[in-house]
Amino acid sequence: MTKVNLITGFLGSGKTTTLLHLLAHKPEHEKWAVLVNEFGEIGIDGALLAEGGAILKEIPGGCMCCVNGLPMQVGLNMLLKQAKPDRLLIEPTGLGHPRQLLTMLTSPVYEPWLTLNATLTLLDPRQLGDTRVVENENFRDQLAAADIIIANKRDRWSEQDEARLAEWLRAQGKGRPLLATQHGEIDPALLDTPRGPARDLPQPQHHHAHAAPASGLAALKLEGQARWRRAINQGQGYYACGWVFDQETVFDTIGLLEWARLAPVDRVKGVLRIAEGLVSINRQGLDLQIETRQSTPPDSRIEIIHDSQADWNSLQTALLKLRLS
Repeated sequence: MTKVNLITGFLGSGKTTTLLHLLAHKPEHEKWAVLVNEFGEIGIDGALLAEGGAILKEIPGGCMCCVNGLPMQVGLNMLLKQAKPDRLLIEPTGLGHPRQLLTMLTSPVYEPWLTLNATLTLLDPRQLGDTRVVENENFRDQLAAADIIIANKRDRWSEQDEARLAEWLRAQGKGRPLLATQHGEIDPALLDTPRGPARDLPQPQHHHAHAAPASGLAALKLEGQARWRRAINQGQGYYACGWVFDQETVFDTIGLLEWARLAPVDRVKGVLRIAEGLVSINRQGLDLQIETRQSTPPDSRIEIIHDSQADWNSLQTALLKLRLS
């Protein structure tokens, strides 16, 4: 029997960082798996989680909550039957609605295979001051479905953020536990918290359009002699554009970081080769985080998400000029 947790949260709330923290504290004798979904086609989180010590399955290019489609069911079934993990962590896209996913995981067909434990929902309280986020139905319903709410990025809160969080708890917290932390540093023992009572969540107004690979089970890859590819996706009121580059492509470090910092979009996330090794980029609004490591990824990937159509061609032209090789 596999123990399963959903790790949910809106764009930029810190889900991937939390997963990395949990994987770093995985008991050596246990086999863990991660099923990760991203809004865009490129598959950034898979690259970030690849060395986390868990079996990884990606479902990029859309919404994991489309459980009537094959990608989610096939990915889940493959992990449960072939890998037989002791624990499975599922990270839906930050633009995904949890209702259909929870319904599927609690259906009779999965009773012999898994035990669904508490759903952990990441919340960056700074987003409570952003009308676009607060009025997003997925943001609201992710929090409504939470068994435990993780108020993340505490080191970046202002007094106003704390006041908004306190007000939100009074109005909508409904007595569920809330833990404040930073960098996703939570106690792994939370994963064994039993699931709370089922909640009546609204049916999502699901609008999604993309051009994912037919299988839906692997992130976008290069074909033939192609040095790079671009993929565009849209849905849930957001637009994504991402690029994947071959292993030989190396970027100018300073230029790349400036490109990521100044791009007129809501979100930038990537894992790319630079002369110094590897850099991971994670930007939400004006909040830019970077990390360099001495490793050689199989390729370079970067994706941007915005609440309206951006000038993808101009952004691409500037990015291509930053290639050193």
